Formats: sequence, C-alpha cells, structure tokens
Amino acid sequence: MFLAKTATAHEWKAIAAAVKTLVEEATFEANSEGLSFRAMDPSHVALVDLTLPNSSFSSYECDKPFKFSVRVEDLVKLVGRSETKDSVEIGSTEEDAIAVRLSNGYKREFTIHLIESTAGAAPLPKLEFDVKAILTKTFLEKVLGDISVVADQVTIQASKEKLSFSGKSDVGKADISVAKNDADVLELQVGADSKATYSVDYIIGILKALGGVADTVEVEYSAKKPIRLMLKLNDQGAKLWYFLAPRVSSD
Repeated sequence: MFLAKTATAHEWKAIAAAVKTLVEEATFEANSEGLSFRAMDPSHVALVDLTLPNSSFSSYECDKPFKFSVRVEDLVKLVGRSETKDSVEIGSTEEDAIAVRLSNGYKREFTIHLIESTAGAAPLPKLEFDVKAILTKTFLEKVLGDISVVADQVTIQASKEKLSFSGKSDVGKADISVAKNDADVLELQVGADSKATYSVDYIIGILKALGGVADTVEVEYSAKKPIRLMLKLNDQGAKLWYFLAPRVSSD
C-alpha cells in the first residue's frame, strides 16, 4: 500500500513541471521514509534529485518499497487539472497503475497506467564547492532574463564581497553585479574566488518550472565544476537539487 497526499496542488505541479524539463519517462521510488526521484537528461548535461520525506505530506503510507514509472506528459496533464486549493493524493492500485485523486469539495479520481522504464539509476555527483550563495528566486530569474537577451551562456564570478553575472555573444554583452550586503543576497560564502560558465536556458527552465513554490535558491559552484541549485518545495523538508554541467567560456 502506497499513498502520498498533499493539502494543496503546489508541490505536485512543481514536481511534474521540473521532471518534464529533463525526461519523458520518470521513475519514482517510495519507502517508509518518503518519496524520491532522480534522473539525468538525455544529453547528460543536467540532473534533478528530488527528496520528499514523509513529513512533507499531509498524509503518507508505504508499507513496503514501491517503485513506479510513468510518462511525464500523462502526470503533467492530470496534475494540471488540479486547482490551487485542491488536495492531491497519489496512491498504488491493485492494477498496474497509480491513482490520482483531486478534491476540494469537487472530487475526481484518475488512474495512470504504469510503464516499463529502461532508464538506469543516475549517480549523484560527489562535489565540494568554493562558493555558496542564497539568493531570492525573483532576483536570479531577473538576472538570467537580462543575460539571455544577449547570450545563451552566463558566467558567474564570485569574490568575498560580491557576485557578478555576465554574458556575451555577437549580439552584445551584459554585466550584472550584486554586493554581499544586498537585500537579494541572503548569504554569500566564498572559500576561493571562482568563475564558471553555464547554460542560461537550462537554469531558467528549472526556475520557471517551479513557479512560485520556492522563494529562494541556494547556489553552489566552483571553477570548472557543475553548479548545484537547491530549492525548497515546502517548509516540511521537500527539496529539489538541480545539477548542471559547466560550459567552456568564450573568454
């Protein structure tokens, strides 16, 4: 028996949208401690690691390990039928399917047939970073939106007192800096000055997918290493980590 219920639709909509940015098929794993998902995109550029502890649900049951694979598009469509204040319940059935129940006075129940997934488990990178910054999500989205006007790559450079973002192409160049004591910088720890370049579209894609669920983004990176973003899906421990491989700078 597996059952996971949230009081609102926010988390499930964010989960479905985030997974959709990477893969067409998704395999979730559930046990008594909670629900998890991890996958890498086909180009092996980005990886999502999702952790939903049992405490992050309004109701949770799982009497034995349960793994289920679904077409992401099917999950997105069904969860998309939920309204903001709907409770969303996903559970196992006696058939080769999972049930999705939406309720807020108006109750409806759907089933999604499970699929056989051929994807293997994605290994989690073991990394140590020189830079850790916690930024407001709106600020990071605004910065990346500005960079995307002229470039498809963003170069992030950190020192102990400021964080800089830049991008350039044949179109032109953009430079944005923010001081450590700025209101949009909640934390900035720099062990060593670091500079690295990443795809703008990949980062914008995951931030947009999560919508208004997260208010802040924890950013960690080092020169020549992947960037790791962490976003909280709720205050009860549900988190999403996003890893993105660096790109060769055009400098």
